Amino acid sequence: MKPKMERRKNQTPKPSNTGKNTKQPPPPSPTPPKKDRRQTNAERSAHFGRREAAKILKTVLQGDARRRAVASIKTLVYKPSVRNKKATFALICQTLKYLPIIKDVLDTSAVLNSKWKRQEELVYITTYDLLFGKEISSCGNAEKFLFQRKAALESALAKILVRRKVKRVEDLLSQPETPDVPKPRYVRVNTLKLDVDSAIKELGKKCTVQKDNLVPDLLILPPGVDLHDHPLVTSGSVFLQGKASSMVAVALGPQPGWQVLDACSAPGNKTVHLAALMKGKGKIVACELNMDRVKLLQNTVRVAGAKNVEVHHGNFLNIDPMDPAYSELRAILLDPSCSGSGTAAERLDHLLPSHSSDKSDTSDVIRLTNLSAFQKKALKHALSFPSVERIVYSTCSIHQIENEDVIKSVLPTSLKNGFELATPFPQWPRRGLPVFEGSEHVLRMDPIEDKEGFFIALFVRRKEECGLNQLSKLKRQRQEMPLPFTRLSKMWLLSMMMSSSSGGCGCCSGDTMACHMD
Repeated sequence: MKPKMERRKNQTPKPSNTGKNTKQPPPPSPTPPKKDRRQTNAERSAHFGRREAAKILKTVLQGDARRRAVASIKTLVYKPSVRNKKATFALICQTLKYLPIIKDVLDTSAVLNSKWKRQEELVYITTYDLLFGKEISSCGNAEKFLFQRKAALESALAKILVRRKVKRVEDLLSQPETPDVPKPRYVRVNTLKLDVDSAIKELGKKCTVQKDNLVPDLLILPPGVDLHDHPLVTSGSVFLQGKASSMVAVALGPQPGWQVLDACSAPGNKTVHLAALMKGKGKIVACELNMDRVKLLQNTVRVAGAKNVEVHHGNFLNIDPMDPAYSELRAILLDPSCSGSGTAAERLDHLLPSHSSDKSDTSDVIRLTNLSAFQKKALKHALSFPSVERIVYSTCSIHQIENEDVIKSVLPTSLKNGFELATPFPQWPRRGLPVFEGSEHVLRMDPIEDKEGFFIALFVRRKEECGLNQLSKLKRQRQEMPLPFTRLSKMWLLSMMMSSSSGGCGCCSGDTMACHMD
């Protein structure tokens, strides 16, 4: 007997029924090609990258709408939490560049429902990638939604080109291209953690390093060097801080052991520079009104290891100059809110909606006027602290209304309170605009010549005024110390009265009772 398998092989197959009513089985569907793992990873990375970019774009647009940015685009992108920094930065910049066109396309196509209108930043980012950037896959809900409506979006874009009577999308772009002027990378060494020579040695492994000629703890690196993920930066041993910003604390010149007030502190780079100059000794009160910026300030202080900094969540203007807690205050750093016009190119302000608005000129005038009023008020308040000997005022603005005009307006108050203008960095060639007597004392930086616009003014209390203030402080201490009415105190009081009748006590012009008992 043949084996079972062999009999099956020799059997003749039954003829198939080819009648009309018999359906043929469908041919097997082709197996889809297996996706390349690298492509899948790239799609996943792009998916998360768009969402990171959308969060930052939301912060940027909200700050621009309020005319008060939390931070620049670069600062937000180069936070440690952002993974693919270069790609995210490029995506945000390109989306902002094309944003007026993207908004017009979305309005013309009318594809958005209420759900996606609540996530408009993610829609802007994804629409840019879909129409003008790289190919996207439907790996997320926003991507799926817009990919299914790609034809409608492209049709809307074509209508806009016809309506504007242009042939290319580039002709719709309203922002002028800002020339990219190479600027050195400045790095300030945090001497609370690392000495300058060690920093030079470590950074020298990556690129050439030079010392700055004005700020002792500032280093100059070639343009374009990316240090955001460098261990010295992430550990707080060095800070990526511009030259102008680093000059402010040096101009104030605080000494170890002083009590110093930083009036408008966040993000805190100048605050922790003060701490380093003071060698971690003394006390720095760092004021900040905005809670989000308080958190940013606290993080900067923590990373820097500045243990002598006390963060004060409140308005500097509400601090009472006669509060005993500030009786030992020696110096104030005032870097108030300003237009930021001196660093507009670096912050990429030309990409923001407010820059291209038709109403920008009018709104800028109103904004500058309001800023100037606040700056004058803050500087007058700083000048009213009786024990303060040095005050530095700085802005990253190029406008006279925020700089020389502010100084000119407070000169009567400063003279009345015993202050005079001093000359920070006498070797610096650019000084103030000649709009008041003494403008040669203030310092200016030019956005073209010096790669950023900045302004610094330094007030110093005259020495004789410092002596009078010390005497007043001693008198206040006597007043605060109650004198027990004992036999001994009666004898002392009697001797004082007798000495007053014989010519005074030597520390005043004869008015002994006014000196000792006032």
